[in-house]
Amino acid sequence: MKKTKVPDIDIGLKAGDRKKIVAGLSALLADSYSLYLMTHNFHWNVTGPQFNSLHLMFMTQYTEQWAALDLIAERIRALGYPAPGTYRQFAKLTSIQDVEDVPSAEDMVRHLVAAQEATARTARKLFPVVSEANDQPTADLLTQRLEVHEKTAWMLRSTLQG
Repeated sequence: MKKTKVPDIDIGLKAGDRKKIVAGLSALLADSYSLYLMTHNFHWNVTGPQFNSLHLMFMTQYTEQWAALDLIAERIRALGYPAPGTYRQFAKLTSIQDVEDVPSAEDMVRHLVAAQEATARTARKLFPVVSEANDQPTADLLTQRLEVHEKTAWMLRSTLQG
């Protein structure tokens, strides 16, 4: 396997800190991609009495998630590293389990709540590293992603009540 040469850049972050941050961002990218794929899959395959509302909700969510993938990958690139971008790489890095078959609409929502929460945990886990390195742009990105994942998990959980 060819080892990627990391450029020598001077943006005020130590090379070791950049490497740790990129490792965390790569895990976040993998979780985000897994969440995107799960949400899009459920959008295509949802059925039942809540079809229309869930179909539209899932579309809104996967569209937002798709845009976020680019932001995370571009932050990795700005730190001087290649972004992971293959299914194999994502499978090794993600904390989200694939969902086999086509679950019921209610189970789809449960799976998405768990995946949103897992992605939030992955983002939150990186804050101490980013804070110690004094990396405000990554901290800002993580804050934005946490806000989205926590709010989306709440909205999904709300559909299961009542």
